[in-house]
Amino acid sequence: MSEFPTGDFRLTRTLDENAAEKALRADVREGLTGSPKSLPPKWFYDSRGSELFEEITRLPEYYPTRAEREILLERAGEIAAVTGARTLVELGSGSSEKTRHLIEALPGLDTYVPVDVSESALRGAAGVLLADRPRLRVHALVADFTRPLALPPSPGPRLVVFLGGTIGNLLPAERAAFLASVRAMLSPGDALLMGTDLVKDEAVLVAAYDDAQGVTAEFNRNVLAVIDRELGADFHTADFAHVAVWNREHEWMEMRLRARTDALVKIRALDMVVPFAAGEEILTEVSAKFRQEGVRRELASAGLELTQWWTDREGRFALSLSVAAPAPQDGRGAGTPASGAGPEPTAA
Repeated sequence: MSEFPTGDFRLTRTLDENAAEKALRADVREGLTGSPKSLPPKWFYDSRGSELFEEITRLPEYYPTRAEREILLERAGEIAAVTGARTLVELGSGSSEKTRHLIEALPGLDTYVPVDVSESALRGAAGVLLADRPRLRVHALVADFTRPLALPPSPGPRLVVFLGGTIGNLLPAERAAFLASVRAMLSPGDALLMGTDLVKDEAVLVAAYDDAQGVTAEFNRNVLAVIDRELGADFHTADFAHVAVWNREHEWMEMRLRARTDALVKIRALDMVVPFAAGEEILTEVSAKFRQEGVRRELASAGLELTQWWTDREGRFALSLSVAAPAPQDGRGAGTPASGAGPEPTAA
């Protein structure tokens, strides 16, 4: 672990500089030799993939970003008042754009701790923030938020934020481990603010992941372009069709890439040849959608108590605030109704 102090900006690297390359190799080898084949969605996001995702967030079909921003704009003051946070920790911070609404609403904020795997994204976002708030301390962590984190010393209370509905990209067992690791970060008085996309009409969901302009399809196929460039593969991205499917049983969206014809793909860096039959698919993303009681149960299982629940006006997306669950002897178990929580959202 190394630290590089620069004025009010400090960066701590907890990942080996070659960690991304090692992880890509491991994920591709495991995912493309499995049955069914799969690839983790984090590999969408090279520079081109990030540009495409920004374009997706502006599409008329893709509501989550607008819905979450609506909640943040309307509730930032309330979130600030309830938490009184002096340290803001953001997991998967990226550009930190949405978090600025919270930062502006927290006059007593002393330290911002953005966590991301991209050092360039962390430095870029910190530069913009410090230009506006030069007295803010920024201690960035180059880290994988799905692994247990040791946070730097900073004043409490702390507010850990996990936005964008990214929790839905984790499978149930992964979510349980992640939430347990977040619980381990929290001291009395600290809180977790988490964004979750909600269950709604299937047509609305499918359109959000299969837009009319084909931007999401290009974003999906970008994972193959990343493998071609980084591992010397010979995927022809046009030979794979974008597929978006609503899984009713698990209440999650699935993005897949379907081979249009039989193919043999060489991945030179791994000395692999991967056969595809026409119609065979690679699962590239799962995006779970939630209901309030399900979120409450998952938080409770990790030792967190849901205390606030806010949705956008159309009930499409939710922000939840949770704290370390109190000891049983005080009469409030993890299943106690949350203050300020409305009725369970229903399908739109």
